[in-house]
Amino acid sequence: MTKQLTNIFSVKSMLKPEQIVGSIPQSKTVYKNFIKVAWPSALEALLVALVSSVDTIMVGGLGDGAIAAVGITNQPKFILLSMVFSLNVGITAIVARRKGQKDREGANHTLRIGIILSSCISLIMSLLGYIYAKPILEFAGAEASYMSDALDYHRVIMVSIFFTALNLTINAAQRGSGKTQISMRTNVVANVINIIFNYLLINGKFGFPRLEVKGAAIATLLGTIAACLISIFTLFSKDAFLSLRYKASWKITNTIITPIVRVSGSAFVEQVFMRIGFMAYSVIVARLGQMPYATHLICMNILNLSFCFGDGFAIAASSLVGQNLGANRPDLSIVYGKTGQRLAFIVSSILFAVFIFGRFFLVSLYSDTPEVLALGSTILIIIAFTTHFQTSQVIFSGCLRGAGDTVFVAIVSLISIMIIRPTLTWFLAFPVGLGLQGAWIALFIDQAFRFTANFIRFSRGNWTKITL
Repeated sequence: MTKQLTNIFSVKSMLKPEQIVGSIPQSKTVYKNFIKVAWPSALEALLVALVSSVDTIMVGGLGDGAIAAVGITNQPKFILLSMVFSLNVGITAIVARRKGQKDREGANHTLRIGIILSSCISLIMSLLGYIYAKPILEFAGAEASYMSDALDYHRVIMVSIFFTALNLTINAAQRGSGKTQISMRTNVVANVINIIFNYLLINGKFGFPRLEVKGAAIATLLGTIAACLISIFTLFSKDAFLSLRYKASWKITNTIITPIVRVSGSAFVEQVFMRIGFMAYSVIVARLGQMPYATHLICMNILNLSFCFGDGFAIAASSLVGQNLGANRPDLSIVYGKTGQRLAFIVSSILFAVFIFGRFFLVSLYSDTPEVLALGSTILIIIAFTTHFQTSQVIFSGCLRGAGDTVFVAIVSLISIMIIRPTLTWFLAFPVGLGLQGAWIALFIDQAFRFTANFIRFSRGNWTKITL
């Protein structure tokens, strides 16, 4: 048994003989290289998830209505940022390729165009989100009982979108170059500021006004501004691979914009499918009532603990896949993708035990309402069985995006997130009568389907032949 496990985690077992095009490092070296790139992203994602949880816990002291008011704004915010998210997929993939090709000028030119596009897009989305705040939240399923708080929170968050977008785009470029620790540092600062001002502004401490839900939004805005400024500052190091002091063009040319549009265009379609699906899912769950919806948001916060590791490993895999494809080493791209999946499996196994045995404690951190504790602890059992599929599918889809195979990932999102998840959620929650449990069973099926599709695509290896 021990020998079989060793073989599974060995680099030699990850490649077929015909796939090898050069010398392959030892397993120890490969895992060391991967972890070196992955740990800042994984830690960053974990800290973001923990701060989000602390945010919800602190707001939760105001009642279930406050949790619902903050949570209902998430999907509208992500929809408005979807164009920036898709742009960043292209920025990361292309900068990673240029890094592998040792094309510093091309990478810096891509960064500059990314900054221009991200700034323009985010300003427009921020303005639209602020002006049409109430219709957007009504469409998202916000109830009259917490609409006022939701509007206060949403409008402040809309102001933060520009700073969020610029920070995300700069960090996306830095990740493509392998500098994942930069994004981690900016987010650590943002999270610390967020928590401090949450404490000061939600309940009015040390002479600060008691702003409740609006105070949580302002704390988020202040943290976002700080993160944006720090990420901009990192671009002024003269010797860094990505630097605004390096002489590169700000001109939008076909040689730069074409690969960005090629990758980001498909990624945008994926984002549209994802956000429509997530919004539909959220709207259906919100219709179950305030208590089930508040429980759902609590469980989503807990689920993010497994997402954060998957996202962190996926970022590393995407960067290493792109860099090695740029260096004409598709075999190493395959190795690093599978290495990320192996590590994710270990982490998921630990989280499985945490979710099963710690389910009552985890839910109690957010709410002491008996109904929420009972329902939430049941949902965490479903989450435990979801985590292996979830983390692995995120890594495989990250590898495909890093290679530029965004069309396939978009099609999978269309089928799974936009069709399967919301359809099954409605069917299981209402006609079958499973309520919130039905919604989470639908989420489990969605993750299992995406894992299967992305795993098959990754295994076939056609993505290694894509050129950017």
